[in-house]
Amino acid sequence: MLLKKLSKHHKHRNYDRNNNTASTSGDSGTEISSIGSWESSSDSDKKNNNINLPYTIAFSATMGRYLVASRDLKPGDVIIQDQTLTIGPATDSGMVCLGCYTPTVQASRTPKCLGCGWPLCSTTKCSGYRQKFGHSSAECSLLRKNRVADALERCKSQVEMKQIYECILPLRCLLMRDTDPKRWAILMDMESHNVVRKKIPVLWNRNQEVVVNRLRDDWGLKQFTEEEIHTICGIIEVNCFEVGHNESRARALYPSAFLLAHDCRPNTTHTDHPVTHELHIRATTPIPRGDTITLTYAYTLQGTLKRREHLHEGKFFWCCCERCTDPTEFETYSSALACPKCTKGIVLATQPLDQTAPWKCRGCSYTVTAKSMNVLVDRIFEEQESLDVNSVEELEGFLDKYRNVLHPNHYLSISAKYSLCQLYGKFEGYLIGDLSPKDLQVKESYCRDVLSVVDHLEPGMSRLRGVIMYELHAPIMIQATRQYENKEINAEELRKRLMEVYHLLKDSEAILAIEPEGSQEQTMAWAAKFALQRLKKSLMKINK
Repeated sequence: MLLKKLSKHHKHRNYDRNNNTASTSGDSGTEISSIGSWESSSDSDKKNNNINLPYTIAFSATMGRYLVASRDLKPGDVIIQDQTLTIGPATDSGMVCLGCYTPTVQASRTPKCLGCGWPLCSTTKCSGYRQKFGHSSAECSLLRKNRVADALERCKSQVEMKQIYECILPLRCLLMRDTDPKRWAILMDMESHNVVRKKIPVLWNRNQEVVVNRLRDDWGLKQFTEEEIHTICGIIEVNCFEVGHNESRARALYPSAFLLAHDCRPNTTHTDHPVTHELHIRATTPIPRGDTITLTYAYTLQGTLKRREHLHEGKFFWCCCERCTDPTEFETYSSALACPKCTKGIVLATQPLDQTAPWKCRGCSYTVTAKSMNVLVDRIFEEQESLDVNSVEELEGFLDKYRNVLHPNHYLSISAKYSLCQLYGKFEGYLIGDLSPKDLQVKESYCRDVLSVVDHLEPGMSRLRGVIMYELHAPIMIQATRQYENKEINAEELRKRLMEVYHLLKDSEAILAIEPEGSQEQTMAWAAKFALQRLKKSLMKINK
Protein backbone atom coordinates (compact mmCIF):
# COMPACT_ATOMS: atom_id res chain seq x y z
CA MET A 1 0.00 0.00 0.00
CA LEU A 2 1.03 3.60 -0.63
CA LEU A 3 1.15 4.49 3.08
CA LYS A 4 3.91 1.96 3.64
CA LYS A 5 5.87 3.15 0.63
CA LEU A 6 5.90 6.73 1.89
CA SER A 7 7.10 5.92 5.37
CA LYS A 8 9.98 8.16 6.42
CA HIS A 9 10.93 9.22 9.92
CA HIS A 10 12.36 12.60 10.79
CA LYS A 11 12.63 15.09 13.57
CA HIS A 12 9.77 17.01 15.16
CA ARG A 13 9.58 20.56 16.31
CA ASN A 14 8.53 22.55 19.33
CA TYR A 15 4.97 22.51 20.65
CA ASP A 16 2.74 23.99 23.32
CA ARG A 17 1.80 21.22 25.75
CA ASN A 18 -0.79 23.34 27.52
CA ASN A 19 -2.68 24.51 24.45
CA ASN A 20 -2.26 21.29 22.47
CA THR A 21 -0.79 23.28 19.59
CA ALA A 22 2.47 23.22 17.71
CA SER A 23 4.62 25.37 15.55
CA THR A 24 5.79 23.81 12.32
CA SER A 25 9.46 24.25 13.09
CA GLY A 26 12.13 24.57 15.73
CA ASP A 27 13.65 22.14 18.23
CA SER A 28 14.28 22.87 21.88
CA GLY A 29 13.10 26.26 23.09
CA THR A 30 15.57 29.09 23.56
CA GLU A 31 15.51 32.76 24.43
CA ILE A 32 17.53 33.77 21.39
CA SER A 33 15.57 35.35 18.56
CA SER A 34 17.99 36.11 15.76
CA ILE A 35 19.07 34.65 12.46
CA GLY A 36 22.61 33.76 11.50
CA SER A 37 24.80 31.23 9.76
CA TRP A 38 25.52 28.03 11.66
CA GLU A 39 29.21 27.27 12.02
CA SER A 40 28.66 23.54 11.69
CA SER A 41 31.47 21.10 12.35
CA SER A 42 29.98 18.57 9.92
CA ASP A 43 31.92 17.47 6.86
CA SER A 44 28.94 18.27 4.67
CA ASP A 45 28.95 21.93 5.69
CA LYS A 46 32.68 22.18 5.01
CA LYS A 47 32.08 20.67 1.58
CA ASN A 48 29.37 23.22 0.81
CA ASN A 49 31.41 26.14 2.23
CA ASN A 50 29.52 27.74 5.10
CA ILE A 51 29.68 31.21 3.56
CA ASN A 52 27.70 30.04 0.55
CA LEU A 53 25.19 27.79 2.30
CA PRO A 54 21.66 28.26 0.93
CA TYR A 55 20.25 28.37 4.46
CA THR A 56 20.76 29.99 7.82
CA ILE A 57 19.57 28.83 11.21
CA ALA A 58 16.84 30.87 12.85
CA PHE A 59 16.33 30.93 16.60
CA SER A 60 13.25 31.92 18.56
CA ALA A 61 11.88 31.40 22.05
CA THR A 62 8.80 29.62 20.72
CA MET A 63 10.25 27.67 17.79
CA GLY A 64 13.80 26.86 18.82
CA ARG A 65 16.16 26.27 15.88
CA TYR A 66 14.99 25.84 12.29
CA LEU A 67 16.31 26.50 8.81
CA VAL A 68 15.37 29.43 6.58
CA ALA A 69 16.44 30.15 3.01
CA SER A 70 19.39 32.55 2.83
CA ARG A 71 18.59 33.26 -0.82
CA ASP A 72 15.81 32.56 -3.29
CA LEU A 73 15.79 28.82 -4.01
CA LYS A 74 14.50 27.18 -7.17
CA PRO A 75 12.90 23.73 -7.48
CA GLY A 76 15.70 21.17 -7.72
CA ASP A 77 18.28 23.26 -5.84
CA VAL A 78 20.34 21.20 -3.40
CA ILE A 79 19.94 22.72 0.06
CA ILE A 80 21.74 20.17 2.23
CA GLN A 81 24.28 17.50 1.33
CA ASP A 82 24.83 15.47 4.49
CA GLN A 83 27.10 12.54 5.22
CA THR A 84 25.69 10.09 7.75
CA LEU A 85 26.49 10.77 11.38
CA THR A 86 25.65 7.15 12.14
CA ILE A 87 23.45 4.45 10.68
CA GLY A 88 21.96 1.10 11.67
CA PRO A 89 19.20 -1.43 10.91
CA ALA A 90 15.57 -0.28 10.80
CA THR A 91 13.37 -1.14 13.77
CA ASP A 92 11.47 -3.92 12.03
CA SER A 93 14.07 -5.09 9.53
CA GLY A 94 14.73 -8.49 11.08
CA MET A 95 18.00 -10.26 10.26
CA VAL A 96 20.12 -8.06 8.01
CA CYS A 97 23.77 -7.62 7.18
CA LEU A 98 25.36 -5.20 9.65
CA GLY A 99 27.48 -3.74 6.87
CA CYS A 100 24.97 -2.93 4.12
CA TYR A 101 21.55 -3.79 5.69
CA THR A 102 20.47 -6.27 3.03
CA PRO A 103 18.41 -9.18 4.38
CA THR A 104 20.24 -12.33 5.44
CA VAL A 105 19.00 -15.69 6.69
CA GLN A 106 19.82 -17.69 9.78
CA ALA A 107 21.53 -20.73 8.31
CA SER A 108 24.80 -22.61 8.70
CA ARG A 109 25.99 -21.38 5.29
CA THR A 110 25.28 -17.70 6.03
CA PRO A 111 28.57 -15.72 5.98
CA LYS A 112 29.57 -14.48 9.42
CA CYS A 113 31.96 -11.84 10.66
CA LEU A 114 35.33 -13.46 11.33
CA GLY A 115 35.62 -11.47 14.54
CA CYS A 116 32.26 -11.43 16.33
CA GLY A 117 30.33 -14.08 14.41
CA TRP A 118 27.48 -11.76 13.42
CA PRO A 119 25.73 -12.66 10.11
CA LEU A 120 26.83 -10.66 7.04
CA CYS A 121 26.04 -10.73 3.34
CA SER A 122 29.72 -11.37 2.62
CA THR A 123 33.09 -11.08 4.35
CA THR A 124 34.80 -10.02 1.13
CA LYS A 125 32.32 -8.02 -0.95
CA CYS A 126 30.13 -6.17 1.59
CA SER A 127 30.48 -2.41 1.15
CA GLY A 128 30.09 -1.78 4.88
CA TYR A 129 32.22 -4.55 6.39
CA ARG A 130 34.96 -3.10 8.65
CA GLN A 131 33.83 0.39 7.63
CA LYS A 132 33.16 3.35 9.90
CA PHE A 133 29.50 3.62 8.89
CA GLY A 134 28.86 -0.10 8.73
CA HIS A 135 30.14 -2.98 10.86
CA SER A 136 33.18 -1.17 12.28
CA SER A 137 36.18 -2.68 14.03
CA ALA A 138 35.17 -1.00 17.31
CA GLU A 139 31.69 -2.50 17.12
CA CYS A 140 33.06 -5.91 16.15
CA SER A 141 35.48 -5.89 19.08
CA LEU A 142 32.75 -5.04 21.59
CA LEU A 143 30.30 -7.62 20.20
CA ARG A 144 33.02 -10.27 20.21
CA LYS A 145 34.11 -9.49 23.77
CA ASN A 146 30.56 -9.87 25.08
CA ARG A 147 29.65 -12.81 22.77
CA VAL A 148 26.53 -10.94 21.64
CA ALA A 149 26.10 -13.05 18.49
CA ASP A 150 25.20 -15.96 20.76
CA ALA A 151 21.91 -14.17 21.49
CA LEU A 152 20.91 -14.65 17.86
CA GLU A 153 21.23 -18.40 18.22
CA ARG A 154 18.97 -18.36 21.27
CA CYS A 155 16.18 -16.31 19.63
CA LYS A 156 12.77 -17.87 20.13
CA SER A 157 10.79 -15.64 17.76
CA GLN A 158 11.00 -13.11 14.94
CA VAL A 159 9.93 -10.41 17.38
CA GLU A 160 12.93 -11.08 19.59
CA MET A 161 15.19 -11.16 16.54
CA LYS A 162 13.97 -7.74 15.41
CA GLN A 163 14.47 -6.33 18.90
CA ILE A 164 18.09 -7.47 18.93
CA TYR A 165 18.75 -5.72 15.63
CA GLU A 166 16.91 -2.65 16.89
CA CYS A 167 19.66 -2.26 19.51
CA ILE A 168 22.46 -1.91 16.95
CA LEU A 169 21.86 1.76 16.12
CA PRO A 170 21.67 2.83 19.81
CA LEU A 171 24.89 0.85 20.38
CA ARG A 172 26.63 2.65 17.52
CA CYS A 173 25.54 6.00 18.90
CA LEU A 174 26.87 5.14 22.35
CA LEU A 175 30.21 3.96 20.96
CA MET A 176 30.82 7.49 19.62
CA ARG A 177 31.10 8.75 23.20
CA ASP A 178 34.54 7.17 23.58
CA THR A 179 35.65 6.65 19.96
CA ASP A 180 34.59 9.87 18.21
CA PRO A 181 34.00 12.86 20.56
CA LYS A 182 33.41 15.19 17.60
CA ARG A 183 30.48 13.21 16.26
CA TRP A 184 29.26 12.58 19.82
CA ALA A 185 29.05 16.34 20.38
CA ILE A 186 26.89 16.74 17.27
CA LEU A 187 24.68 13.88 18.47
CA MET A 188 24.26 15.46 21.90
CA ASP A 189 23.11 18.67 20.21
CA MET A 190 19.99 16.85 19.03
CA GLU A 191 16.74 16.84 21.01
CA SER A 192 15.73 13.68 22.90
CA HIS A 193 12.62 14.97 24.69
CA ASN A 194 13.26 12.78 27.71
CA VAL A 195 10.90 14.86 29.85
CA VAL A 196 8.02 14.27 27.44
CA ARG A 197 8.89 10.64 26.78
CA LYS A 198 9.01 9.77 30.48
CA LYS A 199 5.36 10.74 30.66
CA ILE A 200 4.51 8.08 28.06
CA PRO A 201 4.87 4.83 30.05
CA VAL A 202 4.26 2.52 27.10
CA LEU A 203 7.12 4.09 25.13
CA TRP A 204 9.54 4.58 28.03
CA ASN A 205 8.99 1.10 29.47
CA ARG A 206 9.40 -0.54 26.07
CA ASN A 207 12.75 1.18 25.57
CA GLN A 208 13.75 0.10 29.07
CA GLU A 209 12.96 -3.53 28.30
CA VAL A 210 14.00 -3.79 24.66
CA VAL A 211 17.08 -1.54 24.56
CA VAL A 212 18.30 -0.43 28.00
CA ASN A 213 18.09 -3.76 29.80
CA ARG A 214 19.40 -5.67 26.79
CA LEU A 215 22.45 -3.46 26.35
CA ARG A 216 23.34 -3.26 30.02
CA ASP A 217 22.26 -6.64 31.38
CA ASP A 218 22.24 -9.08 28.46
CA TRP A 219 25.16 -7.59 26.51
CA GLY A 220 27.13 -6.49 29.60
CA LEU A 221 27.57 -2.83 28.58
CA LYS A 222 27.51 -1.40 32.09
CA GLN A 223 29.76 1.50 31.01
CA PHE A 224 26.63 3.22 29.67
CA THR A 225 24.09 4.51 32.18
CA GLU A 226 20.36 3.97 31.82
CA GLU A 227 19.86 7.70 31.35
CA GLU A 228 22.43 7.81 28.53
CA ILE A 229 20.75 4.94 26.71
CA HIS A 230 17.27 6.46 27.12
CA THR A 231 18.63 9.75 25.76
CA ILE A 232 20.02 7.99 22.71
CA CYS A 233 16.68 6.22 22.17
CA GLY A 234 14.96 9.60 22.22
CA ILE A 235 17.44 11.18 19.83
CA ILE A 236 16.88 8.34 17.38
CA GLU A 237 13.09 8.46 17.68
CA VAL A 238 12.97 12.22 17.18
CA ASN A 239 15.68 12.76 14.57
CA CYS A 240 16.29 9.67 12.46
CA PHE A 241 15.60 9.19 8.75
CA GLU A 242 14.62 5.90 7.20
CA VAL A 243 16.98 5.29 4.29
CA GLY A 244 17.85 2.53 1.87
CA HIS A 245 16.79 1.22 -1.51
CA ASN A 246 15.14 -1.91 -2.79
CA GLU A 247 15.62 -4.56 -0.06
CA SER A 248 18.15 -2.58 1.97
CA ARG A 249 16.51 -0.60 4.79
CA ALA A 250 18.16 1.32 7.59
CA ARG A 251 17.86 4.24 10.01
CA ALA A 252 20.33 7.11 9.90
CA LEU A 253 21.13 10.33 11.73
CA TYR A 254 22.57 13.34 9.92
CA PRO A 255 24.52 16.36 11.28
CA SER A 256 22.53 19.11 9.51
CA ALA A 257 19.25 17.69 8.21
CA PHE A 258 17.89 17.16 11.72
CA LEU A 259 17.27 20.91 11.91
CA LEU A 260 14.66 20.89 9.14
CA ALA A 261 11.21 21.99 10.23
CA HIS A 262 8.08 19.93 9.66
CA ASP A 263 5.14 20.84 7.47
CA CYS A 264 2.38 18.58 6.13
CA ARG A 265 2.87 20.22 2.72
CA PRO A 266 6.68 20.38 2.57
CA ASN A 267 8.78 22.44 0.19
CA THR A 268 11.66 19.93 -0.01
CA THR A 269 12.27 16.28 -0.76
CA HIS A 270 15.23 14.05 0.01
CA THR A 271 17.18 11.19 -1.49
CA ASP A 272 19.99 9.04 -0.12
CA HIS A 273 22.84 7.30 -1.95
CA PRO A 274 22.26 3.53 -2.14
CA VAL A 275 25.74 2.69 -0.77
CA THR A 276 27.00 5.65 1.29
CA HIS A 277 23.51 6.91 2.26
CA GLU A 278 24.69 10.48 1.79
CA LEU A 279 21.54 12.58 2.08
CA HIS A 280 20.51 15.25 -0.41
CA ILE A 281 17.76 17.70 0.52
CA ARG A 282 16.33 19.48 -2.53
CA ALA A 283 13.74 22.19 -2.97
CA THR A 284 10.55 20.96 -4.63
CA THR A 285 8.93 24.38 -4.96
CA PRO A 286 10.32 27.94 -5.08
CA ILE A 287 11.44 28.99 -1.59
CA PRO A 288 11.84 32.77 -1.27
CA ARG A 289 14.67 34.13 0.84
CA GLY A 290 13.67 34.16 4.51
CA ASP A 291 11.03 31.42 4.19
CA THR A 292 11.19 28.35 6.41
CA ILE A 293 12.63 25.24 4.77
CA THR A 294 10.36 22.31 5.56
CA LEU A 295 10.24 18.54 5.36
CA THR A 296 7.41 16.22 6.30
CA TYR A 297 7.76 13.74 9.14
CA ALA A 298 4.44 12.05 8.39
CA TYR A 299 2.73 10.22 5.54
CA THR A 300 1.83 13.02 3.13
CA LEU A 301 -1.12 11.14 1.68
CA GLN A 302 -2.74 10.42 5.02
CA GLY A 303 -5.72 12.22 6.51
CA THR A 304 -5.35 14.89 9.17
CA LEU A 305 -6.88 12.91 12.04
CA LYS A 306 -4.45 10.01 11.59
CA ARG A 307 -1.53 12.17 10.50
CA ARG A 308 -1.66 14.36 13.62
CA GLU A 309 -2.09 11.26 15.78
CA HIS A 310 1.01 9.72 14.19
CA LEU A 311 3.04 12.91 14.74
CA HIS A 312 1.97 13.13 18.37
CA GLU A 313 2.73 9.49 19.14
CA GLY A 314 6.00 9.31 17.23
CA LYS A 315 7.33 12.87 17.36
CA PHE A 316 5.57 14.16 20.50
CA PHE A 317 3.79 17.22 19.11
CA TRP A 318 0.40 18.22 17.71
CA CYS A 319 0.88 19.76 14.28
CA CYS A 320 -0.96 23.00 13.52
CA CYS A 321 0.31 23.70 10.02
CA GLU A 322 -1.87 25.26 7.33
CA ARG A 323 -2.97 21.91 5.99
CA CYS A 324 -3.91 20.56 9.42
CA THR A 325 -5.98 23.69 10.06
CA ASP A 326 -7.95 23.33 6.82
CA PRO A 327 -10.78 20.73 7.05
CA THR A 328 -10.65 20.25 3.25
CA GLU A 329 -6.86 19.81 3.25
CA PHE A 330 -6.38 22.28 0.37
CA GLU A 331 -9.59 21.13 -1.35
CA THR A 332 -8.32 17.56 -1.68
CA TYR A 333 -10.82 16.13 0.84
CA SER A 334 -8.24 13.53 1.82
CA SER A 335 -10.09 12.68 5.04
CA ALA A 336 -13.68 13.17 3.89
CA LEU A 337 -16.49 10.61 3.96
CA ALA A 338 -19.50 10.41 1.71
CA CYS A 339 -22.62 11.31 3.71
CA PRO A 340 -24.78 8.21 4.38
CA LYS A 341 -27.85 10.39 5.01
CA CYS A 342 -28.15 12.86 2.14
CA THR A 343 -25.88 10.85 -0.22
CA LYS A 344 -24.57 14.02 -1.87
CA GLY A 345 -22.92 15.74 1.08
CA ILE A 346 -19.33 15.51 2.33
CA VAL A 347 -18.56 14.70 5.97
CA LEU A 348 -15.65 16.79 7.32
CA ALA A 349 -14.06 17.64 10.65
CA THR A 350 -15.76 20.56 12.41
CA GLN A 351 -12.52 21.50 14.21
CA PRO A 352 -9.49 19.83 12.57
CA LEU A 353 -7.11 20.78 15.41
CA ASP A 354 -9.31 19.08 18.01
CA GLN A 355 -8.88 15.29 17.83
CA THR A 356 -12.16 14.81 19.75
CA ALA A 357 -14.37 17.25 17.79
CA PRO A 358 -17.33 15.79 15.86
CA TRP A 359 -17.48 15.44 12.08
CA LYS A 360 -20.43 16.90 10.19
CA CYS A 361 -21.92 16.76 6.70
CA ARG A 362 -21.77 20.02 4.80
CA GLY A 363 -25.08 19.30 3.09
CA CYS A 364 -27.29 18.14 5.96
CA SER A 365 -27.43 17.64 9.74
CA TYR A 366 -25.62 14.29 9.79
CA THR A 367 -22.96 14.18 12.53
CA VAL A 368 -20.52 11.50 13.64
CA THR A 369 -18.12 11.46 16.59
CA ALA A 370 -14.35 11.53 16.15
CA LYS A 371 -14.16 8.21 17.96
CA SER A 372 -16.53 6.60 15.48
CA MET A 373 -14.53 8.10 12.62
CA ASN A 374 -11.36 6.54 14.00
CA VAL A 375 -12.98 3.15 14.43
CA LEU A 376 -14.36 3.20 10.88
CA VAL A 377 -11.11 4.32 9.25
CA ASP A 378 -9.07 1.81 11.27
CA ARG A 379 -11.37 -1.02 10.19
CA ILE A 380 -11.19 -0.04 6.52
CA PHE A 381 -7.42 0.38 6.74
CA GLU A 382 -6.98 -3.08 8.27
CA GLU A 383 -9.12 -4.56 5.52
CA GLN A 384 -7.02 -2.79 2.90
CA GLU A 385 -3.82 -4.08 4.48
CA SER A 386 -5.10 -7.65 4.18
CA LEU A 387 -5.48 -7.36 0.40
CA ASP A 388 -3.06 -8.83 -2.10
CA VAL A 389 -1.25 -5.71 -3.28
CA ASN A 390 -0.58 -7.38 -6.64
CA SER A 391 -4.23 -8.22 -7.30
CA VAL A 392 -6.13 -5.88 -9.60
CA GLU A 393 -9.34 -7.70 -8.75
CA GLU A 394 -9.00 -7.30 -4.98
CA LEU A 395 -8.08 -3.63 -5.17
CA GLU A 396 -10.91 -2.89 -7.60
CA GLY A 397 -13.26 -4.76 -5.27
CA PHE A 398 -12.07 -2.62 -2.35
CA LEU A 399 -12.77 0.62 -4.25
CA ASP A 400 -16.19 -0.61 -5.32
CA LYS A 401 -17.12 -1.70 -1.78
CA TYR A 402 -16.33 1.69 -0.26
CA ARG A 403 -17.38 3.86 -3.20
CA ASN A 404 -20.36 5.19 -1.21
CA VAL A 405 -18.47 5.42 2.08
CA LEU A 406 -15.22 7.21 1.29
CA HIS A 407 -14.78 10.41 -0.69
CA PRO A 408 -13.09 9.58 -4.04
CA ASN A 409 -10.00 11.46 -2.79
CA HIS A 410 -9.95 9.86 0.67
CA TYR A 411 -6.40 8.76 1.36
CA LEU A 412 -7.38 5.07 1.56
CA SER A 413 -9.03 5.30 -1.86
CA ILE A 414 -6.01 7.17 -3.25
CA SER A 415 -3.72 4.49 -1.84
CA ALA A 416 -5.63 1.77 -3.70
CA LYS A 417 -5.73 3.87 -6.89
CA TYR A 418 -1.98 4.45 -6.69
CA SER A 419 -1.36 0.70 -6.53
CA LEU A 420 -3.69 0.16 -9.47
CA CYS A 421 -1.90 2.88 -11.47
CA GLN A 422 1.19 0.68 -11.33
CA LEU A 423 -0.53 -2.70 -11.70
CA TYR A 424 -2.35 -1.76 -14.90
CA GLY A 425 0.35 -2.17 -17.52
CA LYS A 426 2.96 -4.20 -15.64
CA PHE A 427 1.45 -7.46 -14.42
CA GLU A 428 0.52 -10.63 -16.26
CA GLY A 429 -2.89 -10.24 -17.82
CA TYR A 430 -2.59 -6.44 -17.61
CA LEU A 431 0.52 -5.67 -19.66
CA ILE A 432 0.38 -2.20 -21.17
CA GLY A 433 0.20 -3.33 -24.81
CA ASP A 434 -2.64 -5.74 -24.05
CA LEU A 435 -4.88 -3.39 -22.08
CA SER A 436 -8.38 -2.96 -23.45
CA PRO A 437 -9.73 0.53 -24.20
CA LYS A 438 -11.70 0.31 -20.94
CA ASP A 439 -8.63 -0.66 -18.90
CA LEU A 440 -6.60 2.15 -20.45
CA GLN A 441 -9.33 4.62 -19.48
CA VAL A 442 -9.36 3.22 -15.95
CA LYS A 443 -5.57 3.55 -15.61
CA GLU A 444 -5.70 7.11 -16.93
CA SER A 445 -8.55 7.99 -14.57
CA TYR A 446 -6.75 6.63 -11.51
CA CYS A 447 -3.51 8.37 -12.44
CA ARG A 448 -5.31 11.70 -12.83
CA ASP A 449 -7.12 11.22 -9.50
CA VAL A 450 -3.86 10.57 -7.66
CA LEU A 451 -2.02 13.37 -9.46
CA SER A 452 -4.75 15.90 -8.64
CA VAL A 453 -4.27 15.16 -4.94
CA VAL A 454 -0.47 15.02 -5.07
CA ASP A 455 -0.34 18.35 -6.91
CA HIS A 456 -1.84 19.96 -3.80
CA LEU A 457 -0.11 17.96 -1.06
CA GLU A 458 3.34 17.32 -2.58
CA PRO A 459 3.60 20.07 -5.20
CA GLY A 460 6.57 20.71 -7.45
CA MET A 461 9.48 18.33 -7.95
CA SER A 462 8.33 15.62 -5.59
CA ARG A 463 9.20 11.98 -6.25
CA LEU A 464 5.56 10.92 -6.11
CA ARG A 465 4.55 13.44 -8.81
CA GLY A 466 7.35 12.17 -11.03
CA VAL A 467 6.21 8.56 -10.72
CA ILE A 468 2.53 9.32 -11.32
CA MET A 469 3.24 11.51 -14.36
CA TYR A 470 5.28 8.69 -15.87
CA GLU A 471 2.45 6.22 -15.25
CA LEU A 472 -0.06 8.64 -16.77
CA HIS A 473 1.76 9.19 -20.07
CA ALA A 474 1.32 5.62 -21.34
CA PRO A 475 -2.50 5.29 -21.37
CA ILE A 476 -2.89 8.74 -22.94
CA MET A 477 -0.39 7.96 -25.70
CA ILE A 478 -1.71 4.48 -26.48
CA GLN A 479 -5.34 5.62 -26.58
CA ALA A 480 -4.51 8.58 -28.79
CA THR A 481 -2.45 6.47 -31.20
CA ARG A 482 -5.13 3.78 -31.48
CA GLN A 483 -7.89 6.32 -32.01
CA TYR A 484 -5.89 8.09 -34.71
CA GLU A 485 -5.18 4.82 -36.50
CA ASN A 486 -8.90 4.00 -36.36
CA LYS A 487 -9.67 7.49 -37.73
CA GLU A 488 -11.60 8.37 -34.55
CA ILE A 489 -9.54 11.56 -34.05
CA ASN A 490 -7.74 13.83 -36.52
CA ALA A 491 -4.07 14.81 -36.64
CA GLU A 492 -4.64 18.02 -34.68
CA GLU A 493 -6.31 16.17 -31.81
CA LEU A 494 -3.51 13.59 -31.86
CA ARG A 495 -0.90 16.34 -31.68
CA LYS A 496 -2.74 17.97 -28.77
CA ARG A 497 -2.80 14.74 -26.76
CA LEU A 498 0.80 13.89 -27.55
CA MET A 499 1.86 17.35 -26.37
CA GLU A 500 0.34 16.52 -23.00
CA VAL A 501 2.34 13.29 -23.02
CA TYR A 502 5.45 15.30 -23.91
CA HIS A 503 5.07 17.60 -20.90
CA LEU A 504 4.33 14.66 -18.58
CA LEU A 505 7.48 12.83 -19.69
CA LYS A 506 9.61 15.96 -19.59
CA ASP A 507 8.59 16.82 -16.02
CA SER A 508 8.80 13.20 -14.89
CA GLU A 509 12.30 12.78 -16.29
CA ALA A 510 13.48 16.04 -14.68
CA ILE A 511 12.15 14.98 -11.26
CA LEU A 512 13.26 11.33 -11.27
CA ALA A 513 16.68 11.91 -12.83
CA ILE A 514 17.95 13.21 -9.49
CA GLU A 515 17.08 9.94 -7.75
CA PRO A 516 20.03 7.71 -6.75
CA GLU A 517 21.68 5.48 -9.31
CA GLY A 518 20.22 1.99 -9.27
CA SER A 519 16.88 3.07 -7.81
CA GLN A 520 13.60 2.20 -9.51
CA GLU A 521 12.86 5.91 -9.89
CA GLN A 522 16.06 6.56 -11.84
CA THR A 523 15.30 3.59 -14.09
CA MET A 524 11.95 5.25 -14.72
CA ALA A 525 13.75 8.51 -15.51
CA TRP A 526 15.83 6.77 -18.20
CA ALA A 527 12.67 5.23 -19.67
CA ALA A 528 11.05 8.68 -19.73
CA LYS A 529 14.11 10.12 -21.48
CA PHE A 530 14.04 7.50 -24.24
CA ALA A 531 10.26 7.85 -24.61
CA LEU A 532 10.73 11.60 -25.05
CA GLN A 533 13.21 11.05 -27.85
CA ARG A 534 10.79 8.79 -29.71
CA LEU A 535 7.89 11.15 -29.07
CA LYS A 536 9.76 14.12 -30.52
CA LYS A 537 10.19 12.22 -33.78
CA SER A 538 6.48 11.40 -33.87
CA LEU A 539 5.54 15.03 -33.25
CA MET A 540 7.86 16.17 -36.04
CA LYS A 541 6.08 13.84 -38.48
CA ILE A 542 2.66 15.11 -37.42
CA ASN A 543 3.73 18.76 -37.68
CA LYS A 544 4.91 18.17 -41.27
